[in-house]
Amino acid sequence: MKFSIIVPTYNREKYLYKCIDSVLDQTYDNFELIIIDDGSTDNTETLVKKYKDKRISYFKNENHGIGYSRNYGINKAKGDYLFFLDSDDYIEENALEEINKQIKGKDILIFNYKEIFERDLHISLNSFDEFDNYTLSKHPELINIINLGPCNKIFSSKLFKNKENRFPEDIKYEDFPLIIKLFKEAKSIKSCGLYLSNIAVHESGETLTVDEKVFDIFKGLDIVKDTLNEKEYKEELKKLIVKKITTYTVSQRTQKDKSLMYKFIDDAFIYLKNNVKDYKNNKYYKNRSFIKKTIEKNKTLTKLYCKLYQTVKR
Repeated sequence: MKFSIIVPTYNREKYLYKCIDSVLDQTYDNFELIIIDDGSTDNTETLVKKYKDKRISYFKNENHGIGYSRNYGINKAKGDYLFFLDSDDYIEENALEEINKQIKGKDILIFNYKEIFERDLHISLNSFDEFDNYTLSKHPELINIINLGPCNKIFSSKLFKNKENRFPEDIKYEDFPLIIKLFKEAKSIKSCGLYLSNIAVHESGETLTVDEKVFDIFKGLDIVKDTLNEKEYKEELKKLIVKKITTYTVSQRTQKDKSLMYKFIDDAFIYLKNNVKDYKNNKYYKNRSFIKKTIEKNKTLTKLYCKLYQTVKR
């Protein structure tokens, strides 16, 4: 069993060596490490070329974004399974060995992961119930109980034979639309319950950064709506929309541009009303505290919360 580990990177010289070392130190050695440099201006190229390991393939392109880089890696991959690893993350020494034991006959394997917060080295454990031979049609709840990032999952290369199964390249939140599509096409999904991946969290991380690209969340959700248009996914799709929109409206509290903050919140509630007409009764809010769901359901209160947060944090 051969694994293709795809690592897109952009000016991550400070962290990249730890990512590379974690792959090269694996107890299972039948893999290729594909590093796609998305136009870095630091010493990334020099760092990578210091490694004299034939399993490493390095490609440097002009800056196109992470979606393009991951797709470039997919097209270069020769393994039976593809593993997407961000350049500031790293995997446990026995990760590939354990994956090799668990993955046989599965299209997607999900594993637990740790988040390592750079500011204080706090570790957050993210775990999922173990299950086997699931399909999305029989378990549509997967889109809401499993994280929709690629870095704690491994995928059969067969899923990418369809050339349309690629990351969107023109939006910021490129991962969750494709992950959901792969979930839908997979004939067997397994969650193994092992902690195999470590995700670095930086204050300036791409996902946490709030800027004008936050509006791309609507484009990502539109792609998901096109993917999950069957009746069997209807309720879980509504819950996903409410969850995503709520997450990003509340996150506007860190938006420095107030006009942008208010515009996004306005647009977000319009999107909610157009796509989940009874959103205030959505089951997403069932486990939210009274205060949280009261704020999250109301546009005016959401704006007030974000404004007060900014005032206190100054």
